[in-house]
Amino acid sequence: MAHGHKSDEKVVYVGDSRVRKRAPMIPPDYSAYPGKSEAFVPNFLLKEWMVGCVVLVGVLVLVMQEAAPLGYPADPTNTAFIPMPDWYFLFLYQFLKYPYVSGSAFKIFLGSVVVPGIAFGALLLAPFLDTGKERRFYKRPIASAFMFVTLIACIHLTVVSWMHYQQELKDKNIIPEHIKREEEMKEAKKAGNTEGSGGTKKPATAAIVAQDDPAYEIYKKATCATCHANDLKGSAAAPTLRSIGDKYSKDDIMAIIKNGKAPGMTAQYDPNIQKGLTAADIDKMAEWLAKQKKQ
Repeated sequence: MAHGHKSDEKVVYVGDSRVRKRAPMIPPDYSAYPGKSEAFVPNFLLKEWMVGCVVLVGVLVLVMQEAAPLGYPADPTNTAFIPMPDWYFLFLYQFLKYPYVSGSAFKIFLGSVVVPGIAFGALLLAPFLDTGKERRFYKRPIASAFMFVTLIACIHLTVVSWMHYQQELKDKNIIPEHIKREEEMKEAKKAGNTEGSGGTKKPATAAIVAQDDPAYEIYKKATCATCHANDLKGSAAAPTLRSIGDKYSKDDIMAIIKNGKAPGMTAQYDPNIQKGLTAADIDKMAEWLAKQKKQ
């Protein structure tokens, strides 16, 4: 340490050993460590965000390209409707159909809460059950076995559920609502009605012909009004009967009442007899329906 103000005196700076020198904040080069990954922040996280953005853009393009299929408004009187969950819940939907997880309250609780709880609980505990550092799946028997069993079970239940749904549609002669609505939209476009594609053009609704006819009261008492409505406008389960006389004659309508008509309509002659109508009443009703034509 120098004292005084002499210009030729040598000055020596003495460092304080209590002050620790800090290394520069440079992230380590993980390529020098075999088997190690890169830094999570920001390297790995930035890559994941970029991949997520690309996937999101792809999903948005698909959503804009193909509109979601919409069914008819909910109709509690439509007994032919078969409710189905989204595809990713089909395996659980099929699982709940089996007798050992349905029926009594205990079995329902077992199938809807206990078994799924065990499955998802095991999924949460999987990292703690298999703590090995090996990444090759054939050297991780616990995790690999759990993965393959779960995957096979989900695929099997999903396929069985979908096949059972298709068989139900075939047995009951039912066309799914979204398919029926899509066909109606195509027919409307061909006929020049743009309502189904966002336009405002709407076809005129035919009026009820001979509304003061006693056969109209017979129709209201018949089973036909349950699906086709008292005003003959129809519902989600059945088409309108207004202007039906333009398509079918009296004999054709009687044949439909006796034999039914695909899809979805069963024979209604015997149910109407059981409801209190006579053969003459049904004959009058068929004759009146044949009069329903566009004026």
